[in-house]
Amino acid sequence: MEKFLSLTIEKQTTIIDAALRCFGTNGYKKTSISDIAADAGISKAMVFHYFGTKKELYLYLIRYCSDLVMNEIEAKFDHALTDFFDRLKQATEIKVAVIEKHAGVLAFLTSVFMETNEEVRQEIAAILSEGEAIRNRIALAGVDETKFKENVDIKLLMSMLVWMAEGFTTQMSKQNRFDIRAIEKDFFRSIDLLRANFYKPEYL
Repeated sequence: MEKFLSLTIEKQTTIIDAALRCFGTNGYKKTSISDIAADAGISKAMVFHYFGTKKELYLYLIRYCSDLVMNEIEAKFDHALTDFFDRLKQATEIKVAVIEKHAGVLAFLTSVFMETNEEVRQEIAAILSEGEAIRNRIALAGVDETKFKENVDIKLLMSMLVWMAEGFTTQMSKQNRFDIRAIEKDFFRSIDLLRANFYKPEYL
């Protein structure tokens, strides 16, 4: 990785974007280093030189995308917000804005979520779980729980929201549709529906 990171940002971006496109389109198993090298305009040997193996490149890309999104949320999120659903919307808006700036990220992350190859599945789960603590802190730390109706399990609600997001991702993948703004709109409508059902009337 040191040799890759010693390249100019422009060259790094060219290789990363090519790998994101290839993996995002074809998945892990069907993507070859030759595909990525051809897309990036470099030799196959250089890709191996920088990353060692296809698997290491793939896992690097997952961490790269995850850090890209999480770092932006950490930098721009307003922790003074105390409304649970407003916090979710703000975090989503930041995430969508980041993804829009980086071509290939959405299709790649969607393919990662759907990936079933045993060679990488365990590592994918481990990397994605690393962001769970950050996600829970952003969603829950400092939230005004008095707005909720009695006996609402907020942690269970968080799980429901994760399942919803996974459902949107699965549907998007099956339809080969990567319109993130349309997905955001549907997700926000779902959030508003949950707000209407889980908040006390005076907070609606």
